[in-house]
Amino acid sequence: MPRIAILSLTILAAAAAPLAARSPYAGQQERPIKALSAEQIADLRAGRGMGLALPAELNGWPGPMHVLELAGPLGLDAAQRATVEAQFAAMRAEAVAAGEAVIAAEAALDAVFAGGAPTAALIGTATEAAGRAQAALRAVHLRYHLATAAALTAQQRAAYARLRGYEGASAPRRHDPHRHHGG
Repeated sequence: MPRIAILSLTILAAAAAPLAARSPYAGQQERPIKALSAEQIADLRAGRGMGLALPAELNGWPGPMHVLELAGPLGLDAAQRATVEAQFAAMRAEAVAAGEAVIAAEAALDAVFAGGAPTAALIGTATEAAGRAQAALRAVHLRYHLATAAALTAQQRAAYARLRGYEGASAPRRHDPHRHHGG
């Protein structure tokens, strides 16, 4: 009986070994830019937000694309709609350019390793460039959330939060120079 158990365990262990050794990154080594999926590259080239503006979105600062999607329920007037449409077009143009910079920076970082002779200096330079590119892209999206919020009334911002399912979201806080923090 023990031989059957040992044999069964051996067979199970042998069958599981390739599964245990398989990395969640398997197959990604074939990507042209290892750190970016085809979907991420497409999103960057299309100027999509990819969640980069969540600090604004989830704190009561609506983005132009979603405001345009909800223009009817929000009751945007013609001037507001034109303003937000212009903001969205400008944001997209800036985001596409910034997205191309992210792609280029990630390709350069990938090349540091693909070249076969990475050094700490090369890695530092390439990662700093990639970080700056990512930060610039994120700033584009965040800035347009500010501009869009400014085009809406307080009631429209509250309606936006409700329509997007953020009932518990607070309204954007304005800086009050007369308010003191602390005790």
